[in-house]
Amino acid sequence: MMGFIRDEINVIKERDPAIKMTAEVFLYPSFHAVLFHRVAHYLYNHKRYFLARLISQISRWITGIEIHPGAKIGKGLFIDHGMGVVIGETCEIGDNVTIYQGVTLGGTGKDKGKRHPTIGNNVMIGAGAKILGPFKVGDNSRIGSGTVVLSEVPENCTCVGVPGKIVRRDNQKVDPNKTLDQVKLPDPVQMEICGLRHQVEELEKRLLQLEKMMEGSGKHEDL
Repeated sequence: MMGFIRDEINVIKERDPAIKMTAEVFLYPSFHAVLFHRVAHYLYNHKRYFLARLISQISRWITGIEIHPGAKIGKGLFIDHGMGVVIGETCEIGDNVTIYQGVTLGGTGKDKGKRHPTIGNNVMIGAGAKILGPFKVGDNSRIGSGTVVLSEVPENCTCVGVPGKIVRRDNQKVDPNKTLDQVKLPDPVQMEICGLRHQVEELEKRLLQLEKMMEGSGKHEDL
């Protein structure tokens, strides 16, 4: 347990530039939420379901982070701020994952069995993102803030939009966009609007040319 606590302290210190001293780690909801979950998950695996859920609910009241005790979480999870984060029962999270506030890793109905997502290693999930369904988000991928992901995301991809679309794969641009970070992510909806605007401008040019041709031939009529 002490080794786990040391690891969690190091994870928070490495990933949050706002931290000034080690003692601050004990004020972070992520630290307590993950610690509570380790205990709750142990009890869940030993079929002490009520006690496991009780601990997870106490953690939720204290931290604002709801993690079902059945969820499987790897090493190095960091939940930044964390308020409103929900992680479902059959969710699986790999190593070195970073999750921001308001994220939901949920299901899409009352199906039995696997119904929540699997998150690979080294994944970043931006604030307010919703990942819904029993599919995988591949290693090293990034989910933009506010994205709604309803299908599998391959490894080494960046996914943004509602519904989520792949805009970068294997460090190569899928669509024109600027340098990526959690804020400056490409907007596929905006790109679609730009494409439609371009088509409208082209149609307007052709209509103007047609009107001029009709005027030149003396056949112009008011539309």
